[in-house]
Amino acid sequence: MINIALNTFKEIVRNKFLYLILVFAFLFIIFSISLWKLTIWEDIKVITDFWIAMIEIFWFIGVLFVGSQLLFKEIEGKTIFLILSKPIKRYEFILWKFLWFGMIIFLITFLQSLLYLLVLFFKEIQIDVLILFSLLFIFFKLLILVAIVLFFSTFMSTILTIIVSIMIYFVSHSFSLLLDLLHKTQITFLEIFWKILQLLFPPFEALNIKDYIWSFINFPPSFFIQNTIYSIFYLFLVLFFTVLIFNRKKFEN
Repeated sequence: MINIALNTFKEIVRNKFLYLILVFAFLFIIFSISLWKLTIWEDIKVITDFWIAMIEIFWFIGVLFVGSQLLFKEIEGKTIFLILSKPIKRYEFILWKFLWFGMIIFLITFLQSLLYLLVLFFKEIQIDVLILFSLLFIFFKLLILVAIVLFFSTFMSTILTIIVSIMIYFVSHSFSLLLDLLHKTQITFLEIFWKILQLLFPPFEALNIKDYIWSFINFPPSFFIQNTIYSIFYLFLVLFFTVLIFNRKKFEN
């Protein structure tokens, strides 16, 4: 298991695309910090929107292009046979891949979030509780996205995995809009169908609360508890089916 963890860590760290993402993220950090001459309210909104959106967008791209290659490289490079020939169960292989990639995401997003909170502190901007939950929910979304990418990687090519994952990401953020449109059409059957279909998609829309920061909207504690529990449940469900498919997958030598 240690070898799987080390190989996964080396594979992710050696990925040049990850460094490209981090470079662009660093440039956006410098750009957002340089916007000091705006008014106080504009300053707050710009800094908040820039940093939180930056963390999610750049890691969204990173998970797609780095995560989609975690299994593909092992299979294409035939190293999967060497790994599975050892006393390692397939579910351990998948879980360690997920855990180490998740750990790297946590470390970098934690540093980005810490830097963001320090900017707010030195700007003497009050740190709204929604900021903290927004950062936490972004991390949940990224973990779920990693699980989804790994799931599709077990039976799809890298390109198809990226395309399908992008579609799921954007559709999951658009259910309220789609349901509102269907409600106006008064087609009850389609509305019920979309509500049922929504259960199959990750709760990305519910976790997307960054737009409500400093909007004076009070969320009850149950909102955060329910979404946290549901996110963890959905994450375990995706990992379960990923392991299930990977256990039955046959590799051609």
